[in-house]
Amino acid sequence: MNLEILTPEKKLFSGDVYGVQLPGIAGLFEVLEKHAPLVSALKSGRLKILKDKSSNVSYFDIQSGFVEVINNGVTVLVEGAIPVEG
Repeated sequence: MNLEILTPEKKLFSGDVYGVQLPGIAGLFEVLEKHAPLVSALKSGRLKILKDKSSNVSYFDIQSGFVEVINNGVTVLVEGAIPVEG
């Protein structure tokens, strides 16, 4: 599935991933391939990108925002985000 992480200033990430774990306002949740359509609010926290089925992961510390899941694509719109080492 395709993941994009966007801030008002720029696109921080774009690419095919296995899944993504997000800090929803009601708690952490994960989106995998062929997830049902979804729109959810996000709180500040750590976003985890699962690049493949092994332990190949990346992290971003995000500020609040929203996520949209549709047609096997995930778009994360946040106020700000910074990449974090493992």
